[in-house]
Amino acid sequence: MSGQKKGEFRVVNHPVPRRDGSAKVTGRALYASDIQLPRMAYAKVLRSPYAHARIVSIDTGRALGRPSVIAVLTGYDLEGINPYYGHAVKDHPLVAIEKVRYAGEPVAAVIAEDERAAFEALEFIEVKYEELKPVLTPDEAVAPGAPLLHERKFEAGALRGFEGDVTAGRGTNICQEAHLRWGDVEAAFARAAHIIEGEYYFPMIYAYAMEPYVAIAEVNENGVTIYSSAQHPFMVRHDLTSVFNLPISQIRLIVPYVGGGYGSKSYTKIEPLVAACAWKARRPVKLQLSVEEAMLTTRSDDALSWMRTAVDSKGKIIARQARITMNTGAYAENSPLVCEKATNRAVGPYSIPNVQIDTYSVYTNTVPASSYRGFGCAQVTMAGESQIDELAAKIGMDPWEFRRLNVAQPREEFFPKMRPFDANL
Repeated sequence: MSGQKKGEFRVVNHPVPRRDGSAKVTGRALYASDIQLPRMAYAKVLRSPYAHARIVSIDTGRALGRPSVIAVLTGYDLEGINPYYGHAVKDHPLVAIEKVRYAGEPVAAVIAEDERAAFEALEFIEVKYEELKPVLTPDEAVAPGAPLLHERKFEAGALRGFEGDVTAGRGTNICQEAHLRWGDVEAAFARAAHIIEGEYYFPMIYAYAMEPYVAIAEVNENGVTIYSSAQHPFMVRHDLTSVFNLPISQIRLIVPYVGGGYGSKSYTKIEPLVAACAWKARRPVKLQLSVEEAMLTTRSDDALSWMRTAVDSKGKIIARQARITMNTGAYAENSPLVCEKATNRAVGPYSIPNVQIDTYSVYTNTVPASSYRGFGCAQVTMAGESQIDELAAKIGMDPWEFRRLNVAQPREEFFPKMRPFDANL
């Protein structure tokens, strides 16, 4: 122990003012929604009323004739740019092309001199749809004869966050699958002293940041400049290089203060759409979503987990098996990585000699799922830890002591051929 007194420490053992504290409590903090650019126009989005439908036609003539309207952007106006983006799978159009895949998907954007003019012009856009059968749950999506959400093959994104292949775009509604196996699970369950088995459901959740999505874009001969509340600016910038076929030196992304994210602002969200609006209008454009629209942009993956866990007569966990089905929604977003993470995290921090985890991330006609705090962990931890508590009760052991008995030890290689455990619980 150091003999220094409190006043002698330079860094620790005394309060340190938050660098952003004064700016935030005095109102001087600048957020993306506060930024004003010369000649800035405003965009509002027309959204699909259908979960699954083919777009037969879009007539923007009456909307273009409205006062203060500058331009209208639809999927028919994207020649010259690459309209698909995605850091894991490039399956997400910046505005609906040929068909819509969830209720609330952007179908068109009106750019006007002010927000009210843009909003009022939306009702003058006439869209004709051919409604298609939707699949709203993973069970419906993988049933024989289920309609495909995506017929085209996808280009894999460059920043998916894991090794191995992306399985989307192979003629099914499975976006991603991940498997983890070691030992002999069936033999372990056959000799187990006690087994707990159950199904667990983790619902759709929206992170509900205080600040909804907002971005301002300017596109000119020098490149693309975007002000955004993005949590992962470098990944957003990478997606925009692909959309506009520009070198990374010509994409400038500026992130001021962010009004909360909790994973919901991870990766690319509305930035390609607002950039396309600026490209179309030849003016800086601001797009700010309402909370309701933010909920139609992303959410967490909901998941149904079947799991069973076995112990021997001494209370040691000898096997765990799980099948996890995740509802990914209409587009991949970050769900392939959530799928991979959930597979690993289903094991928990325990040393288990026999494991089989099978996880499937499934496209459905619902709002696209993406990151949520501890992604992949929230979906499976309730199931795993519930079974730990049930097993402890079944064998008459204190739940804490049961966990201490089974937790992986420091420097133990409890995932075969992976880095040893480097913590002490």
